[in-house]
Amino acid sequence: MTRPEVRPRPRERTAPPMPRFRSPLRGPWLTSVFGAVLLAALPLVVITGLLDYVAYGAGQSIPGDVGWLHLPAFDWPTRPSWLFRLTQGLHVGLGLIVVPVVLAKLWSVIPKLFEWPPARTPAKLLERASLLLLVGSILFEIVTGLLNIQYDYVFGFSFYTGHYLGAWVFIAAFVAHVALKLPTMLRSLRTRSLRAELRTPLAETRPEEPDGEIGLVPTDPAPPTMSRRGALALVGGGVVFVVALTAGQTIGGPLRPLALLLPRSRTPGGEPANDYPVNRTAAAATIDPAATGAAWRLDMTGGPAAQRLDRAMLLAGSESLPLHTATLPIACVEGWSTVQTWTGVRLRDLAALAGVPNPGSAFVDSLDPGPFGRVTLTGGQVVDPDALLALQVNGADLSPDHGFPARVIVPALPGVHCTKWVRSINFRAA
Repeated sequence: MTRPEVRPRPRERTAPPMPRFRSPLRGPWLTSVFGAVLLAALPLVVITGLLDYVAYGAGQSIPGDVGWLHLPAFDWPTRPSWLFRLTQGLHVGLGLIVVPVVLAKLWSVIPKLFEWPPARTPAKLLERASLLLLVGSILFEIVTGLLNIQYDYVFGFSFYTGHYLGAWVFIAAFVAHVALKLPTMLRSLRTRSLRAELRTPLAETRPEEPDGEIGLVPTDPAPPTMSRRGALALVGGGVVFVVALTAGQTIGGPLRPLALLLPRSRTPGGEPANDYPVNRTAAAATIDPAATGAAWRLDMTGGPAAQRLDRAMLLAGSESLPLHTATLPIACVEGWSTVQTWTGVRLRDLAALAGVPNPGSAFVDSLDPGPFGRVTLTGGQVVDPDALLALQVNGADLSPDHGFPARVIVPALPGVHCTKWVRSINFRAA
């Protein structure tokens, strides 16, 4: 007699243990409020960031090899002179200011990251993929951006290339997520009145209505420990706090010492004329003091009348090489900017003296052996009437940290390209 075959029971698919999210504040309305703020702010952060990469200019290796993701090249204008100060200030400043809102938005949607099963339909799979890419890319952009303004080149990769590629991942995920969730956000915003919520105290705070498949409202909410207006005030206070810690980098004045989030741009001290931010000191750039002393010469090539001038000849001024003074801003990729009064000789006058009256570009080389010790200027940047080889600032000689014996200052040019410790300029005809 044979025994009947006993087949093992199929294993039941059970959800893994999940954390319990019971905050009665979570729900589509509060998430949509944070989302609306980010929807208004993040495109501006993205656009100004991409404009800044254009400002760095073609052929400067910023970013590196990114294939077809390179933006179309065009000559970055020199007017208005504060253009790069505006775009970079908005990119870094607004990018820091929205961090509390980003964290609040992540807190509000964290139950979705633990949803089980992960996806029931192709549409849900697309939504979840866009959410994961959105969260991962925005955290990558925030972390790399903060590290870049806090520390000096701590990455094992090019910050510019990594941040640029991360931005495109974020853009793709952001567009997909907005396309999928915008109708839900608009409907959710209409379910409650912001004015009414700002008047609702803790004692009257209630969970939002069940939200079905959206899945943000807890099924077993805990008693509230904060009202929605308290949550909004907390996030708003975080924004104000970040503004107080960053605005001084762009505005200057008495607010600059409060800019604790950007310590790389601390002022070097010394005489008042040179008491403004510096990113890389002469020591950090390994500049040999002997090379900037009496032996220093400026070589100008590219035309039929190559020249070699010492600093005294540049400072003496002449009919063909007059001194010129201009008040111009200088703005850095880390977000700080300052306005100073610079004195030197016009780049277009140097080009004419070298036999290139109509320069199409200029290659500037410096004593700095690092990646930013050389720059290619466009023809428009060379011939701008305020584009200078600066020798003095605010009536005094440049300090060693600010580029003595000479540095480039061009209106609206990124600070990273206002090359310090210049030793040669090769002017190229148009």
